[in-house]
Formats: sequence, structure tokens, C-alpha cells
Amino acid sequence: MIEILIAGLFGLLTGSFLNVCIYRLPRDESVVHPRSHCPNCGKFIAWYDNLPVLSWLLLQARCRHCKTPISARYPAVELATGILFAAVVTVHGFNITALKYCVFMAILIDLIITDWEERILPDEFTLGGTLAGLVFAWFVAPPAALLSLLLPESLPAPAGNLIDAAVAAAFLAFTLWSVGAIYAKVRGKEGLGFGDVKMVACIGAFLGLSPSLLALTIGSVAGSLGGVIWIFIARKDPGSYQLPFGTFLGLGALIVTLLPQLG
Repeated sequence: MIEILIAGLFGLLTGSFLNVCIYRLPRDESVVHPRSHCPNCGKFIAWYDNLPVLSWLLLQARCRHCKTPISARYPAVELATGILFAAVVTVHGFNITALKYCVFMAILIDLIITDWEERILPDEFTLGGTLAGLVFAWFVAPPAALLSLLLPESLPAPAGNLIDAAVAAAFLAFTLWSVGAIYAKVRGKEGLGFGDVKMVACIGAFLGLSPSLLALTIGSVAGSLGGVIWIFIARKDPGSYQLPFGTFLGLGALIVTLLPQLG
């Protein structure tokens, strides 16, 4: 129980940093300098006004200095990250596997929100996430490591795990890129951004091939349903809707990551 609580608290703090990334990266701003400040009045935020969730409640969702409203997205991201970190430890235990998936959760949360709000998938999280997934693969075998069955038995397990994760990332990226290229050729317009291709590579590096295909399926179905619902409610031309596919792909990966079979 104490391990789950620790994970949840660390998730709250991580969520606070993710909010910085979500706001600054699409604007090409540094996430470390300057320190947290109100985007309206520019006043620096004191540590006691920067406590995850709690400060937002105590300040009644307004800047202490200029009283500008603070979006509910900030505490929502912090709370969601805390809950997901706790869920990861509950499902996978308090170990390096849980650390791997907590890092993955943080990456996904940033990509989900950024793509939803800005239609951008920052390289810092897609390419950086792919690299992180490959590093973790050296220490934690990807789930359903199918390729490892074809590798020589003399090959050390860490090397086999790394190759498996790299092949999964490359295969998924190439597959999604091919689908996007075919769509663009047939329809004469872009269907998938290259950010989506890089994001699916990140998912492949962390989850391996089979779980990533499940995440891709869930994301595609959810995205299709979301698009149909939006078009029906908004009553607009379907061609005017820009699907934030990364958001739905990330939600699919979140669901798959919490499956006990991945542990």
C-alpha cells in the first residue's frame, strides 16, 4: 500500500512538470528556464502556489497576482498522472517494470493533451520516448517478444530484447507511414502527420509488437467513433475535421499498458 501511495505522490509531481511541457514545448520555449510563471502577468509562481491540485483549489483556480483564471486542465493532468502511476504499481508491482511503464505513462499523457490542444506531437516526447523505450528494453524484456524466438540462443538476453524493441518500433512506424502515404496518394491530402509515425515508434519500443498492434487498433476505433460523433454534433463538413489521432492512439496505449499480461 505504501508503494502505491509513493507512486501516486510522485505522479502528482510528474504531472505538474508535464503541464509545463504541454504549455511550453509547442511554443518552442525552454521547460527549465525561466521558472514557473503566470503567462498573463509574468509573475513568478511561489512554491506554495505550485503544489499539485491543492494550490489550484486554494487559489480558487485564479492567479494570485492578476486573478486570471487557471485552466482545470492543470489539476486534471496532475491528478490523472498520480492515479495512473498508482495504477501501474498496483498492476505491475514496485519494480523496474513499473518504472518503465510510469515513464511511458508520462510520455503518453503529454502527447495525448498536446495533440488534443495544439495538434502537435513534440519530438522531445516521440523521439525521446523511442530512445527511452529502447534503453528500458535492455533491462526489461518487451511483452510478447516474438522476434527473440528467432534470435540465436547464444545472444545475450538484453541484446535480444533491444533488437526486439527496435524492430517493433521500426515495423510499426513503417506500417503507419505506408498507410498515410497510400491515403495521401488516393485522396490527394494528408491523412496522417509524421508525428503520428514517430509516436507509434515510441509505443512499439515500450510495448513490443503485439501489444502495440492492440493499442493501435483501440486508438483507431476510438478515433473513428470520436470523429463521427464530432461531425454529427457539430453538423459540419467531415473534411473540416482534423482528427488528433495521437490523442486516441495514446489512449489505446494507456489501456494496454494497464493490462496485467504485460508484467
